[in-house]
Amino acid sequence: MESQARWGLTLPLSSVPLTDQQQLISALPDLGYTDAWSAELNGIDGFTPLTLASQWAPQLRLGTAIVGIYTRAPVSLAVQAGTLAALAPGKFVMGIGTSSQVAVEQWNGIPFSKPYQRSRDMLRFLREALAGGKVTRQYETFAVDGFRLDPAPEIPPALALAALRPGMVRLAAAEAGIAITNWLAPADVPKVRSVAGPECELVARIFVCPTTDVDTARFIGKRMIAAYLTVPVYAAFHQWLGRGEVIAPMLAAWNSGDRKGALAAIPDALVDELVIHGPLEHCRDRVAEYHATGLDTPVIAITPVPGVDLGEAVSKLAPA
Repeated sequence: MESQARWGLTLPLSSVPLTDQQQLISALPDLGYTDAWSAELNGIDGFTPLTLASQWAPQLRLGTAIVGIYTRAPVSLAVQAGTLAALAPGKFVMGIGTSSQVAVEQWNGIPFSKPYQRSRDMLRFLREALAGGKVTRQYETFAVDGFRLDPAPEIPPALALAALRPGMVRLAAAEAGIAITNWLAPADVPKVRSVAGPECELVARIFVCPTTDVDTARFIGKRMIAAYLTVPVYAAFHQWLGRGEVIAPMLAAWNSGDRKGALAAIPDALVDELVIHGPLEHCRDRVAEYHATGLDTPVIAITPVPGVDLGEAVSKLAPA
C-alpha cells in the first residue's frame, strides 16, 4: 500500500464530451489530485479515457474501476492492460470485477457463475501474463493454452479487485493488494478495513452531488440508490454493513415492480449518508472524512447538476 495520501477523480467527467476534457484533466495534478479512475457500465469504455489521460496528465496514477471479467475474455483483458501499462509505466492499476447480474446476464446473456473463483483465476492469469510469461494453464473457470503477451510492459501494472463482501475483500487483499469498493459511508470504512487488513489499499468511489438544493440532491440521490442498491450484490453488501432493515422497504417495492414506491421508501438519511451534497467546500471536507476513517484512496464521482460549472466543481473538490 502506498503511504502517500491519495485523492482521485472518476473519468470520464459526466456531461462533457470526452474530446473536450483535455484542459480539465491536464489541470488535475496541479490541483492536488493523485489519481484518475475510470468507470464503465453502459456508456464509454473503461480504457479509452485513461489512454487519453496518460498523455494529458502523465503524473496521475490511472486505474480501471472496474472492467468486467465476464464480458471480456482473459486474453482481451491482458492485451488492453498491457497497452495502458506501457503508456503509463508504473502508474497504471488494472482494476477488475465481476460487475453485476444485470450487466452480465441480462445485457450480455452470459451466466453469472462462480464469481469468486473467476475473480481469483483472472487475477492469477493477469499477473502471470502481464509479467511476460507464457501461460498454459487450466484454471477452474477458464483455460489458456500457450498465450504470451508480446510485448509485455516493462513495468507490469498493479492489480485491484472490486470487492463488496468479506470473501471478495479477503481475495482482493491476498491476490491483488488493492480492494475497490463502492457505495459506502465514512462510518462503513472500518468494517471493510477490518476484513482487508492493514496492508491492503482500499479504494472507493465517492458520489458527490454538487448542489446546495437539498431537494434536488435527494431526488438525484434516491434515483441513484434505487438503481444500485436493488442489484443483489449491492443489496447484500448493505445488509452486511448493517442496513438490512433500512433498505428492506425499498427492495420489497422494487421487487414487486413498484418503482415509485421503491423511491419513496428510501429515507432521506440514507441519501445523506451515501451521496455527498452541499457547498463545494463542505463536499470536499466530507470526502476527507473517508481518509480519517481508514480509506486510502477516495475517488470522487461528480454527479452532473444543471447550472453547476464542472470546472469549478473539480477545482473546489480538490484536496485542501
